Amino acid sequence: MVQDGKIYFGKTEDGRQVCILPKMANRHGLIAGATGTGKTVTLKVLAESFSDMGVPVFLSDVKGDLAGMVMPGENSEDMQKRIERFSLSGTGFDFKAYPAAFWDIHGKKGMQLRTTVSEMGPVLLSRILGLNEIQSQILTITFRVADENNLLLIDTKDLRSMLNYLSDHRQEYKERYGNIAPASVSAILRAIANLELEGGDIFFGEPALNITDWFQTDTSGRGMINILDSESLINNPALYSTFLLWMLSELFEDLPEVGDLEKPKMVFFFDEAHLLFEDASKDLLAKIEQVVKLIRSKGVGVFFITQNPSDIPDGVLAQLNSRIEHGLRAYTPAEQKKVKAAAEAFRANPDFDTYETILNLGVGEAVVSVLDENGMPTEAEKTYILPPQSRMGAIDDAARDSVIRSSILYSKYAKAVDPDSAYEFLQRRGLEEEAKKQKESEEAEKAKEQEKADREEAKAKEKEEKERAAEEKKETNAKKRAVKSVASSVTGTIGREVGKSVGGQFGKFGKTLGGNLGASLGRGILSTLFRM
Repeated sequence: MVQDGKIYFGKTEDGRQVCILPKMANRHGLIAGATGTGKTVTLKVLAESFSDMGVPVFLSDVKGDLAGMVMPGENSEDMQKRIERFSLSGTGFDFKAYPAAFWDIHGKKGMQLRTTVSEMGPVLLSRILGLNEIQSQILTITFRVADENNLLLIDTKDLRSMLNYLSDHRQEYKERYGNIAPASVSAILRAIANLELEGGDIFFGEPALNITDWFQTDTSGRGMINILDSESLINNPALYSTFLLWMLSELFEDLPEVGDLEKPKMVFFFDEAHLLFEDASKDLLAKIEQVVKLIRSKGVGVFFITQNPSDIPDGVLAQLNSRIEHGLRAYTPAEQKKVKAAAEAFRANPDFDTYETILNLGVGEAVVSVLDENGMPTEAEKTYILPPQSRMGAIDDAARDSVIRSSILYSKYAKAVDPDSAYEFLQRRGLEEEAKKQKESEEAEKAKEQEKADREEAKAKEKEEKERAAEEKKETNAKKRAVKSVASSVTGTIGREVGKSVGGQFGKFGKTLGGNLGASLGRGILSTLFRM
């Protein structure tokens, strides 16, 4: 609850209030403790307080018992004892419902929560798909080629189409990006198919979440509590953790620098935080650490909820300044070592042994350290956590559905949209290429047929020419034979006649000479006549 402008969430054994200063809330926090020690109650009390201050909240509901925040708390004998214990009568404590919006990646218990493949990016997507280094590199190349061609990667079918395109055209990209092995592409496609079978395909699509839609308040100025149903999502740790990392990354990239504010613009509570860091690569861990370090300058506070502080990498743990440590149990040397590490993370309090206190905390009790006005951590204090003002536990489907449909964002995110993207573009391109190939094939066939026809026509003409030439030669030869026959006959006749005439004048010698001259003269006359 809020008192004197502070987030009052617990009391010490001697009755002093334990509060978080709103201007220090963007320095992040940790809520840790064994199962059943009261982490969820602490989360609810803090979330309610931020909402009362007008600060929007996001929290993941892993067990389904945070949905009750939309209902007022129920008075009971146990609750009355807690109210008396904390002297809450007359302090403004009252059972009340809180403004909330339900979200669900699967779209069953909340408004459909989606993002696009492009917005997720290759680094986080590789983690969801469980890709090795080479496969991750090929996925990065796929994103780059899509960007170069101005192709939108909206959903998984876009990504599959892009991967198939890259594989089919790998020779074109080999010189620039190196070898793109079809086997690696096939492995990525199988990983996408597995993700789709787990329902991950519906997470990618439009309309994608505009994360600034979570920066809402109700009509009375209270911050909206955005509750992500994670009961089924938690069965897919890779998708759950990657989604949470994507949200932080989106906030980090989209929000402007604001420095230190009087109160945060938004506060995130990540339950089962250890899932964020399991099996994460060094590059991914470095990215998480960077975002956690720098996102406070965007006015965003982050609280990680987990069983043991050792679940959080040291680089991230060092950024969590508000620490609420519920009871831990240690039965083995390894467990005792973890508890000692958790105790040593607190500023020592000479009044008690932090290690022993953590081991002996009851339900609803915690060792707490927060930042003071000067940003210095306070000494560890044994603290009793206040009760929540909203209902603990789940709600029925009818109540949930009523809250979902009454949200001003319901109409925006209720219906999926499938825009023109890489899948459609590559499908058209494939049809165009197929049509082009078909046309080229038909034209080549026509050209082949025409060439064949031309050859046959040429052969026919050549044959005709040969036949004509042969006929002409035959006719010429016939004419020559006829002329030769005529010439021989005429020559003989003329020769004899001339010979007789000349022989009569010159006698026997002259007859012979005249005959020869006459024959020669006759041949010349006939040759001249023939040429004419």
